[in-house]
Order: sequence, then C-alpha cells, then structure tokens
Amino acid sequence: MTQTPGPVPLLSLFFVFFRVGLFSFGGGLAGWVHREVVAQRGWMSDDDFFSGLALSQILPGANVTNLSVYIGQRLRGPAGAACALVGLVIGPFFAVIALATAYAQLATMPWIQNALTGAAAAAIGLLLVVAVKGARNASRRLVPFLILVATFVAVGLLQWPLVPVVLALAPLSVAFAWWKASSNA
Repeated sequence: MTQTPGPVPLLSLFFVFFRVGLFSFGGGLAGWVHREVVAQRGWMSDDDFFSGLALSQILPGANVTNLSVYIGQRLRGPAGAACALVGLVIGPFFAVIALATAYAQLATMPWIQNALTGAAAAAIGLLLVVAVKGARNASRRLVPFLILVATFVAVGLLQWPLVPVVLALAPLSVAFAWWKASSNA
C-alpha cells in the first residue's frame, strides 16, 4: 500500500502502539505492528517497514521498542517517535504496577503462600529431573562426564562464576562432539 496523504495524527500513532503494547505478550509483535501500520492503515510501505525491522534487530534493546521508534520517526519525526514509544510501553507499565500491587496484597494470604511454595517445589523437582537425566546421559561417555563433573565442582563447590567456567569448558565439549561426529562418519 502507499502512504496516506498528510501526516499521521500523533494520537492515532499513540493508540496503535498502545494497543499493541497492552494486548500483546511474548513474540510476534513485529507481525502485529506490520498488520497495523502497513496492511490496515497503509502508513508505510513494506520496504520501509522491513528496512526498519532489519535496523531494529541489529540495534541493542528490544526489537519492537526499536521498531516503534523507527516507525514513529519515519511518520512524524521526533514527536512521532516519542508517541509510538510511550504508547507501546505505558500500558504494560501500569499493568505491571497493578499486578505488583495486587501481588503485595495477595502474598500475605496463607493459601497464596502455599500455592507459591508448591509451584517452587514443582519447579525444583522438574529442574532436578532434567539434571539427573542429563547427568545419566553424560555418564555413559567419559569426556562428557568429566566436563559435567568439572562444571559441578567449579560452579557448585568452588563457587566460581558460571560464565567463565562455561566459556572455558564449552570449547572442550564442542571439540569432543565434533571429533566424535567426524570419527563416526
């Protein structure tokens, strides 16, 4: 579609991104923004939108936030960028405040505390099941078992930071897996 004649009203820009921010959860936001901005309203061409999407993905920060700033800037300059960004984040901002307030009120109730304790226990149980299955699978071969033990000792017992330990042991693990795969081929 072609761009509409005349500038996009700032209030319209705000409400499009407000709706996207308030009623969306998880991924797929770029598709929703494309539908709203390109397909339904014709505010941008596909080429302009996808240029902005590519740019938003290489910039630091959340892609949809970067995309909203790009679209607002393209349509109405700095005021449009501000309207789109504020529209995108203000609904979730107040929703999180409301949920935090509700949680603060509900967390004092014994049945809520019991439910959260149960959920935490279930999460720990699932984590242990995955850990045991991973350890059992790794123990069938010597090198993966040694890497597992080295990680456990370094992080669990010696309290070394996880990231440097993984950065040191991951190349060994990958090299072994590559060697094993090439020797089996």
